[in-house]
Amino acid sequence: MKPKLVPLRYERPSLPEVAARARSFFEMMNRRRTVRDFSPERVPAGVIEDLVRAASTAPSGAHRQPWTFVAVSDPDIKRRIRIAAEREERENYGGRMPDEWLRALEPLGTDEHKPFLEIAPWLVVLFRQNYGVGPDGEHVRHYYVSESVGIAAGLFLTAVHQAGLVALTHTPSPMGFLREILNRPDNETACLLIPVGYPAADARVPDLRRKPLADVLQILPE
Repeated sequence: MKPKLVPLRYERPSLPEVAARARSFFEMMNRRRTVRDFSPERVPAGVIEDLVRAASTAPSGAHRQPWTFVAVSDPDIKRRIRIAAEREERENYGGRMPDEWLRALEPLGTDEHKPFLEIAPWLVVLFRQNYGVGPDGEHVRHYYVSESVGIAAGLFLTAVHQAGLVALTHTPSPMGFLREILNRPDNETACLLIPVGYPAADARVPDLRRKPLADVLQILPE
């Protein structure tokens, strides 16, 4: 089958503008921080919709877009999620995680208590679709699922920050309870539980430093 191609919508900026945009975007994203102290202040559902629209511009294997975002604002459902997440986290911090992992978490000051799961106005759960389901119930193969969903997650977090909100990538392990509570189909697996909202007025974050560029980039000679 011959692919249907359309013209690329692209306006080429000047080289100085390219450099200025790259630096400006870095400076904005360098202010992004993971936040655990949320305000309960309301965020309209339309904002969450646009954040997911932005995330869904991510490239994906064979353009299968193997992700589902489930956004939760209902207090009762958030309460159920917190109870289930804290149950797993008590197991994790109580012996399931090895000492090396616990030592790595010490600078973050985390523990099994997750009040942000009820305080944040939205919990956005990202599910990976391990395979698709066709109109007759047949399985549809997806490609590069982990890579595709990872890119969508990154774009979602970027969109959250660009909108002036904050987020947390929470990964209570195992996360099977999320599929049960949110009544998701068997082909989906929860990847991230992302509280989204405004930071609390007294929010504090760990004093961390990112790796220098030399540790994460190698430019080979031309």
